[in-house]
Amino acid sequence: MDSAPAGFGQFVFTFFNVDIAAQYAGEIGRGMGVTALLSVAVVLAGVALGLALAVLRSLHRRALNLLIVAFADILRALPPLVIIIVLFFGFPFIGLPMSSFTATWLALTLVLAAYAEESIWAGIAALPRGQVEAARSTGLSWWQATSLVVLPQALRMAVPPLTNRAISVTKNTALGSVVALSEILNVAQSASSNAGNPTPLVLGAVAYLLLFLPVVVLARWLETRWQWVR
Repeated sequence: MDSAPAGFGQFVFTFFNVDIAAQYAGEIGRGMGVTALLSVAVVLAGVALGLALAVLRSLHRRALNLLIVAFADILRALPPLVIIIVLFFGFPFIGLPMSSFTATWLALTLVLAAYAEESIWAGIAALPRGQVEAARSTGLSWWQATSLVVLPQALRMAVPPLTNRAISVTKNTALGSVVALSEILNVAQSASSNAGNPTPLVLGAVAYLLLFLPVVVLARWLETRWQWVR
């Protein structure tokens, strides 16, 4: 009869050890800060680069379009971990050393930019060409027609796939642990090893929930709102 309570007590002691949690909460918090900073930097740079590439692709320059399509296809095909390893361990050989933060940020930014470009371009391509022609006929320049007429509509259509992809890519910040980036997973793994107890990993999981659950809720709200506007 006592085996069940004893087993539950052992489970709590192993995974929810209060003393160990208090000991390593500060380190997990610092790792959470690194992950949050990296995630914001990746989203801002990745979406901006993807938007710029989609706009350039709308110029319909064959050589330029081939380069952009090749960039998007290659970056979407490569595992982000491979890109991080090449940047961090390979680029020093050609005189371009990077910190673990820079290598992880650049790799995930390029991956997100590839997906963002495809999502935004799909929105641009879905618009009737007559809209651009009508805008140009009113005296607007190409850039004015693109920024005032095309992009607002294209971005609305791109929001659902783009928000989901942004969340997916930013969760890959955990891959930075491979190059010793002090983000949540790396800190939690080190703490768990030092403590001989998996409680820090549970703290890490809680930290990921605190960071990304609000983003997931916000993304769902944006999808609903922008789909309704469209």
